[in-house]
Amino acid sequence: MSVVSIQEKTNLGKRIKSIHTLGPTGTNCEKAAKLWFEREGINGEVILHKTLEEAIIQVKNTENSALLGCAVYPKLHNLVFANLAHIELVDSFIIPTYNMVLAARKETDIHQDCKLASHPAPVDLAYTFSDNILLVNSNSQAALDCASGNADACITTITAARKNNLVIIKDFGEVPMCFTLHAKGK
Repeated sequence: MSVVSIQEKTNLGKRIKSIHTLGPTGTNCEKAAKLWFEREGINGEVILHKTLEEAIIQVKNTENSALLGCAVYPKLHNLVFANLAHIELVDSFIIPTYNMVLAARKETDIHQDCKLASHPAPVDLAYTFSDNILLVNSNSQAALDCASGNADACITTITAARKNNLVIIKDFGEVPMCFTLHAKGK
């Protein structure tokens, strides 16, 4: 078994110039990627993708890039093990997410039969309010779907809810969350 030293980790981290992660803008993954660059003192680029499955393709084909994933992202383990020849775990860290919220265009849109958009990771927060769940690719996408009328309500980040002028019905608060960073292998 190989143990990565602090120096090796620093060298791996310094070569990262772009982080590919989950979008659209306003996701917890985007927040984590920006904070990682800030913490490392790197002026890097955060590139948002519809799914991490799409993002990994770019990481494998781009020098000095990395994939940032949330530890609760469905099937993150598949992304890692299916790509062991191409990527390696170089960092993990815990930060608070944006506040997770239940939001809607208006308060009266919340009822037991309402269509509620949610990413699969926080979907258990939705079942208290509705059994009619529309699974989407990210928390930010849930807010977009709600704002456009594709859903009556959503589980999303407070940032995405505000950006889309949604009414916050319930604030679940921040969630301490682990994020992982996988760089293109040597």
